[in-house]
Amino acid sequence: MSECCRVLVLISGNGSNLQAIIDGCDDNVNAEVVGVISNKADAYGLVRAHHSEIDTSCVIARKDESRQQYDLRLQTVIERYQPDLIVLAGFMRILSDEFVSQYLGKMINTHPSLLPKYAGLHTHQRAIDAKDTEHGASVHFVIPELDAGPVILQAKVPVYDEDTVETLSSRVHEQEHAIYPLVVKWFSLKRLIMHDNCAFLDGEKIGLHGYAPD
Repeated sequence: MSECCRVLVLISGNGSNLQAIIDGCDDNVNAEVVGVISNKADAYGLVRAHHSEIDTSCVIARKDESRQQYDLRLQTVIERYQPDLIVLAGFMRILSDEFVSQYLGKMINTHPSLLPKYAGLHTHQRAIDAKDTEHGASVHFVIPELDAGPVILQAKVPVYDEDTVETLSSRVHEQEHAIYPLVVKWFSLKRLIMHDNCAFLDGEKIGLHGYAPD
């Protein structure tokens, strides 16, 4: 029996992706969510964690605190959990390069677009404005450059003429809930690694748009 992968999830809000990951780990003996950290004391994701008897911490930004100072405090709390994998699940802070560099290959994020398309904010509106016919979500390793880490897995959804940001967002969220736990499982089974700024699954380099089975 391989050693259980210790998963730490960082959140800021509702925690729907957190819930999907908790549920996924319930079905995966190789991974356990050992803690949830929020930068918002009223994040509903903390309630989700409590319902699953998962330890929680809050690291609230202080007035006049620099990003680096905040990240140092965050890192101190992270190290208490000794995580093998850090999962950003709606964590609404831009992390400093120094912080991210500490966890290269051990930190993943989900982004609501088909990266490298639409890095940054307002992805659903941008897809609608561009009259795209498809949109989606990407799970990627985190590197210092924002939303630029190697993509691991993507899920596509159609964009309809009558779509609003809300309807498109809902469709994308549903796909995130499917692919994020799967990526956590791959990592926990040691099938997934990052090397030389590339993602590899089962020793095979993953392409620009993530894993695509034949």
